[in-house]
Amino acid sequence: MIVSRARFPAWMLGAGAMLGVVTAVALGVGSFPVSPGDVVRVLWAALTGGDAGVPDNVRAVVLQIRGPRVLAALAVGAALATAGAAYQNLFRNPLVSPDILGVSGGCALGAVGGILFALPIAAIQGLAFAGGVVAVSLVLAIGAWVRGHDRVLTLVLTGVVVGSLFGAGIAFAKYVADPYNQLPAITFWLLGSFSGTLPRDLAYALPLILIGFVPLVLLRWRMNLLSLPDDEARALGVDLGKLRIIVIVAATLVTSASVAIAGVIGWVGLVIPHAARLLVGAEFARVLPISAVLGAAFMLLVDTLCRTIARTELPPGVLTALVGTPVFIWLLALTFRKSS
Repeated sequence: MIVSRARFPAWMLGAGAMLGVVTAVALGVGSFPVSPGDVVRVLWAALTGGDAGVPDNVRAVVLQIRGPRVLAALAVGAALATAGAAYQNLFRNPLVSPDILGVSGGCALGAVGGILFALPIAAIQGLAFAGGVVAVSLVLAIGAWVRGHDRVLTLVLTGVVVGSLFGAGIAFAKYVADPYNQLPAITFWLLGSFSGTLPRDLAYALPLILIGFVPLVLLRWRMNLLSLPDDEARALGVDLGKLRIIVIVAATLVTSASVAIAGVIGWVGLVIPHAARLLVGAEFARVLPISAVLGAAFMLLVDTLCRTIARTELPPGVLTALVGTPVFIWLLALTFRKSS
């Protein structure tokens, strides 16, 4: 069932309420449980500057320990889902995602280089962004040079090859890294994790995600025209070259900022836009916000499960792959059956 335009605002409100409930649960569960009422009181007191009336350790757990982690999971989930929706709309292919285009690999290589040279977080994020831009530029340049009959298939295959190339670079960085300090840090970071997220990391990453997110929101109506043939889009007055560059830079920026604070977490940018299109149709102006909300909720649920289902915390990238694989197969079968 596709949600109609008239019902879309109500669905967005429902999705926002669901996200609020998931956030409250994530702030409350863990080795030091906090009741939902105390979570709400602490958050309300933090917003209004009043007294929550709870012990100091409860307030510290909610705001200083779990708060940055929950905020990071929400931001990364929304950013990866948004980037995936933008790339899929730009390349007119539902199989495109930051991982398949090699963007995540480029961002990861840049960030690993920053870790290898012990650079500060701002430099790591800058290198991650540069790596993502280099990766997507290589994919576009090689795809244009190859000139395959199927342009989209050529781009996807080129992205896989470029991603493998950057994977080799990451393997080399791990080979030359200090086995006692740098190698464990790089390996742990590549698995993806929110456990070490600090407020200063969010202070660097959140503005970059917001800067990348704003152009996508402002251009959401024009991006619908990217689904049309190029001649028809140009006839409607759209500067396709300029629009594509803006979309690529914005989507790469949010991806690199996410990779810099959480590592490489796959499947979110591929699966969530599919689920959003099944709910609201292919119109990008509606796919974008619902993808952001669903991606944030999905990532937060995964991170909460990772830190609560076992004594040892699991990497989120492992659980997103375990959940994402069957969900993607189911969504793919559902989409093909509906189209046939």
